[in-house]
Amino acid sequence: IMVKKATKGKKVVVASSGAKGTSKSDKNPLFQKNARNFRIGGDIQPKRDLTRFVRWPKYIRLQRQKRILLMRLKVPPALNQFSNTIDKNQASQLLKLLNKYAPETRKQKKERLEKEANSAEKGAKHGPGPKPVNIKFGLNHVTTLVEEGKAKLVVIAHDVDPLEIVVHLPALCRKKGVPYCFVKGKARIGSIVHQKTATCVALTEVRKEDQSDLDLLAKNFKAEYNENE
Repeated sequence: IMVKKATKGKKVVVASSGAKGTSKSDKNPLFQKNARNFRIGGDIQPKRDLTRFVRWPKYIRLQRQKRILLMRLKVPPALNQFSNTIDKNQASQLLKLLNKYAPETRKQKKERLEKEANSAEKGAKHGPGPKPVNIKFGLNHVTTLVEEGKAKLVVIAHDVDPLEIVVHLPALCRKKGVPYCFVKGKARIGSIVHQKTATCVALTEVRKEDQSDLDLLAKNFKAEYNENE
């Protein structure tokens, strides 16, 4: 507020117009400030990242704690070898071969047995047909096949939990000279054998047209795992 002296000795009060001579009334009335009220019953609160405050399920917390422990602790070689999985190209070739020898579903087996029974009723001289060539799965079954020297290739999942149940298998394969490899995802192996998950599968025999593919994969895996001391 500025005070000016009048000519007749009276004081006149004049409002100051600011530094640039502009007032609030000069602003555009279309763009008025609309302050928000975030109190109860007022405006909606803005979205915030509440990840730190979420009570996650127990299995998620265990996964995260396990990952941190594996990063901080020294992992022994017997367990660390499971993280050394085959690359994407090798995995696609291997899964393509395994899918050809996926075991029969219940429906397919029932149809095959019915067909054999019908042929036997009609007086066919030959007995039951040859047993289909399939991959073998189940930890105990695969272990027995490796011990007996029948397995030609063993595929082990890298994320078996607990890992202790399959730790013996790589050492056993090395001792018996059976090629083996680690594949990412027990669910991928399980889908081939019509299960949710599978710890390992084994190939005991293949048809003649796939023998060259099996030999090539076995040679690569033997150099990468069996002979990699």
